[in-house]
Amino acid sequence: MPPDTQGRPLVIYSNHASWWDVLVCLVLKDEFFPGRSLFAPIDADALENYKMFRRLGFFGVERDSRRGAVQFLRTAEVILKSPSPLLFITPQSRFADVRTRPIRFEAGLGHLAARVEDAVFVPVVGEYVFWEERLPEILVRFGEPVLVNQPLASQFGSDAWTNHFERKLEAAQDELAAEVKLRNPDHFQIILSGTAGQGGVYDWWRALTARWRGETFRKEHGRI
Repeated sequence: MPPDTQGRPLVIYSNHASWWDVLVCLVLKDEFFPGRSLFAPIDADALENYKMFRRLGFFGVERDSRRGAVQFLRTAEVILKSPSPLLFITPQSRFADVRTRPIRFEAGLGHLAARVEDAVFVPVVGEYVFWEERLPEILVRFGEPVLVNQPLASQFGSDAWTNHFERKLEAAQDELAAEVKLRNPDHFQIILSGTAGQGGVYDWWRALTARWRGETFRKEHGRI
């Protein structure tokens, strides 16, 4: 379940396993934080190619440059002072396998924590796994939130904050991995349901067999 942020500015930082990550965050925002406005940094060149993302709250940042880092921090600080913001960041800044250890972040998230006036930082981790159906499951877990405000924020350097958040995300990933191995949907709250079954001749044969046995045909292979 999502944390109680008590109306404070919210920073969600996530692992970066797939292009779907940001769209997953949009779903989580609508489900758990409907009153918040979503913002997310994206490579400036990519934003030029996909201008539609501007309408979703994305803002461009130059990668691998000091100017881009300063630009990100200034924009993020303004966002966190706006009404009911949700800032979504993938601080690994690259696609990374969920089993990669140790987790390493770029410096931006730690610098932001060292400068923030008041915000809740929450790790959110996701995996894309195949269980019973032909399409994968998208499994998500909220990690332990950290309230960061003054004077706490400035008591620790940016490197210390970065390391702290890395460990929080790593712990959440390990917990999600343990749940994934159990393959038990009862451990998760279902937000969206996709289509079940294989389709085509295979499902036709399964339906025919169920009818011959006097059973009700269910497309799902597993429990729902």
